[in-house]
Amino acid sequence: MTIRVVLVDDQTLVRTGFRLVLDETDDIEVVGEAADGSTALDVVSLTRPDVVLMDVRMPGVDGIETTRRIRSSRQPARVIILTTFDLDEYVLAGLRAGASGFLLKDALAADLVSAVRAVAAGESAAAPSVTRRLIAHYVSRAPAPRAADARLAALTAREREVLTLVTRGLSNAEIATALVLSESTVKTDLGRVLTKLDLRDRVQAVILGYECGLAADE
Repeated sequence: MTIRVVLVDDQTLVRTGFRLVLDETDDIEVVGEAADGSTALDVVSLTRPDVVLMDVRMPGVDGIETTRRIRSSRQPARVIILTTFDLDEYVLAGLRAGASGFLLKDALAADLVSAVRAVAAGESAAAPSVTRRLIAHYVSRAPAPRAADARLAALTAREREVLTLVTRGLSNAEIATALVLSESTVKTDLGRVLTKLDLRDRVQAVILGYECGLAADE
């Protein structure tokens, strides 16, 4: 099955570079491009892609609002936010608007392809450690979260442990080692966490974990 992708960025060079990489794959097809949010909405509606690579800072309708509208449509494409690694002020807002993760604009070709495939399969688009560093940047600016949070009351002790380690940036394999569990068990526990807390994916779990103070739990 071919993964259909739309590229949204106001820099032609960025779109061209991404297209060149993606066109080299057998299972990914770039079906449209846009230089601003308004055009992107039209292109997405017309082409119905599986994944949209979305810049944040664009003229007119920005990437945050465009992501929100795409994700609230009847047939929502999954969105990967594009960012430079100066910790773009709007990336967290993009994730909250419904994006499935983020990607650095200078990402390696292999990372770009892996991100698109991961998001198309329903996963998040960033390595847990990178997700953790980015979100920590924003959370550090906010008031200290409560040590306990009512939203976590539905979790078992082990599910809370898993969420805590996810928040700290550990992969499933690393969590399995830390808790002396199989990786499949960790995946099952994380799935239960997402269901109980009504979270879409790992990225949302990290955000919630920071908001609840789990990154500082001992």
